[in-house]
Amino acid sequence: MARQPAVAGRAEQLLGSSVISTAPVAGGDVCNAVKLRLSSGRTAFLKTLPQAPPAFFEHEAAGLAWLAGVDDGVATPEVLAVDSDCLILSWVETSRPGQDAAAGFGRALARTHRAGAPSYGGETDGYIGRLPLNNQPLPTWAEFYAERRIAPYLRVARDKGLVEAADADLIERAAARVGELVPDEPPARLHGDLWNGNVLWAQDERVVVIDPAAYGGHREVDLAMLTLFGLPQLQHVIAAYEEVAPLADDWQDRLGIHQLFPLVVHACLFGGGYGARAAKIASRFV
Repeated sequence: MARQPAVAGRAEQLLGSSVISTAPVAGGDVCNAVKLRLSSGRTAFLKTLPQAPPAFFEHEAAGLAWLAGVDDGVATPEVLAVDSDCLILSWVETSRPGQDAAAGFGRALARTHRAGAPSYGGETDGYIGRLPLNNQPLPTWAEFYAERRIAPYLRVARDKGLVEAADADLIERAAARVGELVPDEPPARLHGDLWNGNVLWAQDERVVVIDPAAYGGHREVDLAMLTLFGLPQLQHVIAAYEEVAPLADDWQDRLGIHQLFPLVVHACLFGGGYGARAAKIASRFV
């Protein structure tokens, strides 16, 4: 089987185990990914990013550990090694989405959210995709969402011409209404980037989440992202979630307000029509 000497050598330095073979893995938007077969019989996943921003992989590993710290919460891959240039995780063999796995995921996600966070924000900043993520705490969700989640990325998108001025104004005005529209809740322990691509349906009937941008925030953010980009068996996820942690009335009508953040981030990262899509949603709330 194929073996990339440089990749294998770096993994061996960190793991202390021989690498028998390596194979590129497709699908990542940001990092290069490789599947490793180890002499111990174990399979691992290595991700690298040339000229990675400071503490890029360390923040991801810390986010995985924070999520994994909840009893019976969402499953995460085991962090096998982390350094400034790469992250090595246990390999997750995937299968087709099923109703039982979806229900288990819904209940686990509710327990993770319910575990909470010390504040709206986090102890350290992080990243979402390649972009810096400011997690400096603020006293209310309304302030945090407008100032830490919308304003920085909207500014970048506007400066780069990735969102029209009129659309940016709509998005800003909608975000300013979060305090009126979203019921107060204690900070939840969020994955923070919970779209379909970061949800793995494992062969052992677990659902495993990867690539977090974790922080303390409103739990509807994770649900909004799952809904925005689509998730198989989502109705079973939500039904099971509400068995453990019922959602506030009319939560589905508010999802759009929390979908503005990932759409503006996508406008910064990928351009396209994401800014216009965010503005169309924002127009419902102003």
